[in-house]
Amino acid sequence: QVQLVESGGGLVQAGGSLRLSCAASGSTFSRTVMAWYRQAPGKQREVVAHINIFGTRNYVDSVKGRFTISTDNARKTVYLQMNSLKPEDTAVYYCNSVPVWYTWGQGTQVTVSS
Repeated sequence: QVQLVESGGGLVQAGGSLRLSCAASGSTFSRTVMAWYRQAPGKQREVVAHINIFGTRNYVDSVKGRFTISTDNARKTVYLQMNSLKPEDTAVYYCNSVPVWYTWGQGTQVTVSS
């Protein structure tokens, strides 16, 4: 049973950077598409980026050119490099597959101050 453990969040000023990690404890990611989701207060959880087993990446328009999703070769960790952060990026960030397969982890809080 894969457990998702997200880390790397924090408080950063607008324009700053963070690198999020999502580790699969217990196994590797077996699902074809892995993604980073985020949920801001009062809003629905949304996919911000996803990557398939061939390395094809897709991003929501609001993060294109600023965020980069990647995985390690063993497919045990998914990363999200976030640059030029904006206050509207403030949210709890989670990883999971697309479609959702795994039990949600605890997420990691990202707060961007203006």
